[in-house]
Amino acid sequence: MIATFVVVVGGWEAVVRIADISAIVLPPPSLIAVKLYDGIVYGTFLPNLGYTLTETVLGFAIAAVLGITLGALVAEIRWVRRAIYPYIVAFQTVPKIALAPLLVIWFGFGMTSKVIVAVTVAFFPVIVNTIEGLQNTDHQRIDMIRAMGAGRFETFRRVKLPSALPYIFAGLDAAIVLSLLGAVVGEFMGSRAGLGNQILIFNSVLDIAGSFAVLILLSVIGFLLHLILVMVQKRVVFWTQVHAVSSGA
Repeated sequence: MIATFVVVVGGWEAVVRIADISAIVLPPPSLIAVKLYDGIVYGTFLPNLGYTLTETVLGFAIAAVLGITLGALVAEIRWVRRAIYPYIVAFQTVPKIALAPLLVIWFGFGMTSKVIVAVTVAFFPVIVNTIEGLQNTDHQRIDMIRAMGAGRFETFRRVKLPSALPYIFAGLDAAIVLSLLGAVVGEFMGSRAGLGNQILIFNSVLDIAGSFAVLILLSVIGFLLHLILVMVQKRVVFWTQVHAVSSGA
């Protein structure tokens, strides 16, 4: 993997240098690395990163709470499912990114509109996976615990929710990255700060190397957020790891 990275970056650098390609068209990796270093150490990358991360985490947290709560209600209560599930399915077909300009117009250029964009984009993987997980619980386990006298809530807490956790975490994994995407797209539509706004500033002065540097930073942050969620999942849903090991044996 490291060898592939070195070959790709080295080839990119060589092609740009040999073909004398303008940095406005395709900057060399060496220039991008300098821009990334300067932006982090001397520039405005870290304050803007903090702004974007705040939007991302808030959007993810709200989407997670709403998605898991509504997903549980839809999966467990029939009249709730009949009342709101058709609207959830219908709204899911709407391209969420297309709503970003409207949300910025409605809620302003501050952080609120970016958080709402992040929530809108991240909500659906969570609710869909929550419903899927709860509805795919092993019915034999449900019958067994009910035969032991467990009520509806006890069955949900002891059997259905633990069984659905792998599905829920799969939705959360998608949601955390989508929250970052939603926050950046919201900043594209209009913002006073954030890494999305930083890309717009670089593009306006044709500093393509700077834009690449921000994109690399966003990619690293997205990957780190994914890793954090995977670590949490391994601690919370530890039995799936044990099952995988036993199955392999």
